[in-house]
Amino acid sequence: MANLKSEVGVVRKVIAYELLSLDGVADRPDEFFFDFDDVMSDNLKRVIDHQDAVLLGRRTYDEWAAFWPPSDIEPFATFINHVAKYVVSSTAMSADWANSSLLAGDPYTAVQELRERAGGDIGVHGSVSLTQSLLARGLVDELRLVVAPVLQGRGRKLFASDAASRLSLTRSDVSPSGYLLLDYRFLR
Repeated sequence: MANLKSEVGVVRKVIAYELLSLDGVADRPDEFFFDFDDVMSDNLKRVIDHQDAVLLGRRTYDEWAAFWPPSDIEPFATFINHVAKYVVSSTAMSADWANSSLLAGDPYTAVQELRERAGGDIGVHGSVSLTQSLLARGLVDELRLVVAPVLQGRGRKLFASDAASRLSLTRSDVSPSGYLLLDYRFLR
């Protein structure tokens, strides 16, 4: 992992990595992501190489805790099984998956406190509702989007119709399978 130490006084970045259809659907990407090619894998590796913590919503945590521990889908399996995972949930839970813990108290205060600790980027993967609430509170610094060349038509969209933000495109690429790889930074 590269460059995981934050400078004193520097707030860590929260990076939301989301898989979307062209019409903005983020729900159930396994229904419309079929070709995860080498360019997409390299892009994912670039994103996770700078993360030493991940925020997960309760539903994503429950699904992923059952799926990822025995998985050999790389580079994500090794990463997600070893990284510090912070679960945002209002209900008590058993955090049995390695390096998992429940964020106590107000989740947004807890996320801000995580940002102020030394370390690398904090990732948000999947967890559509959590990403939406972090976006609404201005707690996401960058978006890393992978947009599939598919109109899904149904499912939860990442961006609410009343969401208004200015962003700056910092990186773009197209995979051989036609997926758009887009990095944005919020202008505040």
